[in-house]
Parts: sequence; structure tokens; C-alpha cells
Amino acid sequence: MMRCLALLFIFGCVSKVLCSCGAQSEASAPQEAAGCGCGNLKRAAAVDSVEKRTASGNTHAAAKYSRDANEGQSEAPRDEKELQSQMVQLSGGDFLMGTDNPGIPADGESPQRLVHLDSFYMDIQEVTNQQFQSFVNATNYITEAEKFGDSFVFEGILSETVKSQITQAVAAAPWWLPVKGANWRHPEGPDSNITDKLDHPVLHVTWADAGAYCSWANKRLPTEAEWEYACRGGLKDRLYSWGNRLNPKGQHYANLWQGDFPNHNSGEDGYIKTSPVMSFPANGFGLYDMVGNAWEWTSDWWTVHHTTEQQDNPKGPPSGADKVKKGGSYMCHKSYCYRYRCAARSQNTPDSSASNLGFRCVSQEQR
Repeated sequence: MMRCLALLFIFGCVSKVLCSCGAQSEASAPQEAAGCGCGNLKRAAAVDSVEKRTASGNTHAAAKYSRDANEGQSEAPRDEKELQSQMVQLSGGDFLMGTDNPGIPADGESPQRLVHLDSFYMDIQEVTNQQFQSFVNATNYITEAEKFGDSFVFEGILSETVKSQITQAVAAAPWWLPVKGANWRHPEGPDSNITDKLDHPVLHVTWADAGAYCSWANKRLPTEAEWEYACRGGLKDRLYSWGNRLNPKGQHYANLWQGDFPNHNSGEDGYIKTSPVMSFPANGFGLYDMVGNAWEWTSDWWTVHHTTEQQDNPKGPPSGADKVKKGGSYMCHKSYCYRYRCAARSQNTPDSSASNLGFRCVSQEQR
């Protein structure tokens, strides 16, 4: 049975945009800009022309996925660790999180507040297909998408053969299709593979899948505060990892969408889908793809309410329905969303997976 999704309106949104799609440089987001719908991909709601599906033995998603994420995975052996990402140390200190000039106020980007973080290490890149394959080979891990039997794929990257077999689409975002056989091994549908994409970010991973990998690597998912601090690369009160201009001096600093979304991606940045990790310049901390390419899971539960008081190592609310994701993806375009800024944020249920959602890990010590 196909998992369902619901596109919820901004006020009641439990899942905002997996593929946040941003605005240009210093400009504000167009008031009429819509979301690209990817953050609204849910396994437990409703898709056009799809029967409700039930899972035997189902438990509340928040409890199930937070409990299972780090269970049953032994630590990576030394030879497997050699394939893991290089990490850089980010010195602790104070930074301004959020913004007082939100591009999308309903997302809870404001207020800007002072946050103190202890030092931590972060992967310089998103976890790749090769790295995730190493984890699976060592543990026989089966992802949530593989268990469910399907995942959500952007219509523009599907073959005509696969598209001809699909009769459902996400209401109000028909470019998102639930595809049987889509998973991390087959990111563009069952007739695709990762043979020539081993250095691309792994996709179709749920929050639990990401947590399982990080735990195996003796790491963890970053908090939203850690992720945003890392994204800013040492810059204060700037939109992007590299400053306020989207394409300074005509150079592309991230894998985003150019052209007419969702109909045509001109690929001016060199890519129309995901790109190999580290294809674009690193930020001031030596971190790659903090913006664009693939959305990245964080450990925090979603809330739009934040205190103005200074916080030390905040970890978000103790519970919730959705998890925070950051950074946007290759589907981000100035006419849709505007969520590829460092302060921008979106959310999905922990069991969501799609063709533009991945992750990276952090740790308190060098791994």
C-alpha cells in the first residue's frame, strides 16, 4: 500500500518543505511564493486517489522512531570508519540564531536570539551513497522506505516508464509522486541505481535511518542550533553560508534550481539533480553543501515558538510530531519557498523520505 501525504496549510503545517526553494540574495521572498510541497510528504495522511494504508503493529510515530533510531546497530569497525567523512572542529561560543527579518514568518525563523554552544565536530560533507552502503553492508540495515515499499520522488527525475504506472500525486503539489520501489538504492525510481552516484548524498532516508547510521559511526545528528551555527561559517547575520548575495560575481555557491520550477531546470550551476558532495565551495568553517543539494535532518523536534532569552546548547522541545530539517535542496528556486537561508527551516514527520532529503553527522570528539 502506498503511504499517503497531506499538504497542510501554513497555519496547521506539520510538514513544511523538504525542498525549500529560496529567493535571491538580499531580496525578500515573494509574498505569493508557494512551497514546492516536499516538506509535506507524510506517510500517514492522504494522497489523491490513494487508499488509506495501515501498518500492523503500528505505534505512535514519534515514540517509535525516536526509540528505534539508535537500537541494534553495532559500532563501525576500523576499516569501515576509513570511508566515513572527514570532520572539522567548530569551536564553541556565542552566535545569533534565527532572524528578526524572517523570509517566512510562519516557519518560526524569528526572533533572533543569542545561543551558546560547546565545541563539536561536524562532517565536512553530507553522508554519501557509498558511505551509507558501507553501513548497510556491515549491519544489514533495512531503511524505512524499503520496509514501506515506496518513497516520494520528484516527477522531473522519473523515467516515462515509471511515470506511466503511477496514478497518484500529492494534492496541490502534483510534481511529487509516491513511487513503489524508490529508496536509497533506487533514488529515481525502481529502474534507477546509484552505480554512478556513489559520491552523491544518500537520499530517501528517514530520521530514524539517519540516526541509525550516525550511531553506528559513533556520531549523532546535529541539533538545529549546531547546524545553523555551522551553516553560518563564522559570518554574523548573513543570509547564506557565504554572505548576502546568492551568486556573488556570477559564481554559484550551491546546487539549486535555475529556470522555471517545477517545469525546467536550466542547470546553470552545472547540475539538474543532486551533485557529488563537495562540488561547490566550502564555507568559512570548511563545510560543503550546507545550502542546497539535499535537505539535512537535525535531531530537534519542530516548534515555531522560541524564547528571546539566551540559551546554552539548546536541543529543541522534548517531544513533537515532526523533526526539523535545514538547508534546502537542488529543487530550491527563488519563486518557491525561500528556505535555503541559514535561518530558514522546515519540517517532516520522522518517517518521511524523499528524493531530496539526506543528512550529515556530528560528534563531541574527533571520529
